[in-house]
Amino acid sequence: MTRYNTSHGTRVLEIALLLFFLLAVAFPLVGMFSRLADPQVREVFGTPAFATACVNSLVVAALTTVISVLAALLMSWVLCRTAIHGKGVFAVLLTVPMLVPSLAHGMSLVYLLGSNGILTNLLHGSWSIYGYPGIVMGSFLYSFPPAFLMLYDVMRYEDATPYQAADVLGIPKGSQFAHITLPFLRKPLVSAVFATFALVITDYGVPLMVGGKVTTLPVLMYQNAVGLLDFDAGAAIGFVLLVPAVIDFLVDVLARDNASARYVSRGFDNKRRPVRDALGYVAAVLVTLALLLPIATFCMVSFVTKYPLDLTPTLANVGRAFTMGAGSYWVNSLFIALVVSILGTIVAYLVAYITARVGGVSARLLHLASVTTLAVPGIVLGLSFSLAFKDSPIYGTFAILILVNLVHFIASPYLMAYNSLSKVNKNLEAVGQTMGVGRVRIVLDVLVPATADTIAEMFSFFFVNCMVTISAVSFLSTTLDMPLALLVTDLDAQRLVECSAFVAVLILFTNVVEKAVVAFVKRYRHAQQTAI
Repeated sequence: MTRYNTSHGTRVLEIALLLFFLLAVAFPLVGMFSRLADPQVREVFGTPAFATACVNSLVVAALTTVISVLAALLMSWVLCRTAIHGKGVFAVLLTVPMLVPSLAHGMSLVYLLGSNGILTNLLHGSWSIYGYPGIVMGSFLYSFPPAFLMLYDVMRYEDATPYQAADVLGIPKGSQFAHITLPFLRKPLVSAVFATFALVITDYGVPLMVGGKVTTLPVLMYQNAVGLLDFDAGAAIGFVLLVPAVIDFLVDVLARDNASARYVSRGFDNKRRPVRDALGYVAAVLVTLALLLPIATFCMVSFVTKYPLDLTPTLANVGRAFTMGAGSYWVNSLFIALVVSILGTIVAYLVAYITARVGGVSARLLHLASVTTLAVPGIVLGLSFSLAFKDSPIYGTFAILILVNLVHFIASPYLMAYNSLSKVNKNLEAVGQTMGVGRVRIVLDVLVPATADTIAEMFSFFFVNCMVTISAVSFLSTTLDMPLALLVTDLDAQRLVECSAFVAVLILFTNVVEKAVVAFVKRYRHAQQTAI
């Protein structure tokens, strides 16, 4: 990349951003893991509870990864290689579980398949979902959408030319899938496997709700740090949880760097085939039902009189939930999500501009710092912030919640902006310098309008994730600034299951509205551009 004359302001911005990542990422993590220097802290690795939690986490993560990735591959193939109707609707519905906290997935399984669950009573079942079955099912609900998006976004841009040549040669469809599709998906599949594994093994929301006697590493860390206030043990377990996330990060970076550019020379013309399309419909409906039925269950429970004894519809739970503080916590979440979305989008965009358009040593360091946050699980980041800033003025305030969420979620929006800015004409700055136009004017008048859709998606990513996150904020919130998602488990612990379900519905509703607003703004902007 050609590095044009960098203004004093750009230098100051680079230094400021580097200091931000140093203080907000490196400082907390180094401080937390420095506790491992104490031999007594490392003794937690030799305890039976730690060994059992390790085995449980590995088993659950492995089983869920296999199920989620296979289901994601199946649904990606159905939506990209069949002629079924409603593909856009299915693609949206399959990602709805991303709009609720992982706690809500575990909670919904209890309502649906627990000892007094709706399906349990309807089918007169005697099963138990607590333990491995419940954790795997809940983790599937939580991890399927990201895996699906990773594979679906690749498959819909695959070139049809090799398949047309294979048809001419008479190669069977099964062989085409094995020798064309799977090699094409090799890197995305590897990334999806490691990403799903890391996502499941570092989540504590689902195991906390349906784990029963099966304790996973995140739950053990949560019990030690929050329940017993043993932060040393929490730091030790957090170090272990960082390992799979770091491996996932390295695999993702290698896959991205080594992936060759692929261009679609010819798209797929999926002709109607009754048997294939019928099977595709069945698969799409079954997977969609499996994902949405638990969500529909907690939506229903939130509006019944007394689950499971009295299923008479009522709106009384809405008032009860707001009496229990849902309104103020909802405002807290909205405030945190909006501030993080605005500040996070600005910071991520500025970092992406430096790395994609300016270049230099500082840019490479900023890129590394930005993508490295992908490797830090939220629960680890939250504990590190708690230890690093416990005596600072921001501890126990909205400021630390905003900061931890910004750091937690900045990597993906940064990569969105980086990819978009990298595609814009590289000579803009050179032309601007020749004509006496500064970088600020180029950014505001050219780059921002050219990447407006990406900016909208960055804002939406920050907002939705701030509304559903529980891991990073669970160590840092107080009764005054607690986000709404944490109220789900609080109300459930008080046996106020209807109110707890309504809180999950409120989070879902908020995220759906935000998604709809962003989609409307993008569509309106495109209509305005077309009119011009």
